[in-house]
Amino acid sequence: SLMKIYEVKDILKATLLTGEDQLERTVIGAGGADIMEAFLAAAAKDAVILTGLTGDDVIRTAKVADVGAVVFVRGKKPQDSAIELARSFNLVTMSTGYSLFVASGKLYMSGLRGLDGSW
Repeated sequence: SLMKIYEVKDILKATLLTGEDQLERTVIGAGGADIMEAFLAAAAKDAVILTGLTGDDVIRTAKVADVGAVVFVRGKKPQDSAIELARSFNLVTMSTGYSLFVASGKLYMSGLRGLDGSW
C-alpha cells in the first residue's frame, strides 16, 4: 500500500537530513541495497531506498530515478557533499539507527511493499 514520507520517518525513528518540504509526498514501495549495483537496480520512481551507501553517486542515482526518499541505515550519515547535492535536488534523505534488515521489516509490517508488488 501507499505511504507518506513522514510515515516512513516516524516508523524508522529517522532523523531528516534534507527535503523538509517533501514529507507529504507519497511513496509506492521500498527497496534495499548495500552495493551500488543493487542500488541502481532498486532505484525507482516514488520508491524509498534503504542503504548503507553514502556517496554522491547514490544521491545522483536517486535524483535521476525520481526516488521518493533515501534512508541511510545503521546510523550512517552521508558526506557533506552528498547532503549539499541532495539539498540542491530537493531530495528527501534521512538516517535511521536500524539495520537494513530491521528497517525493511518495519516498513513491510507497516504495509509498504517491495517494488515488485510482492507480499
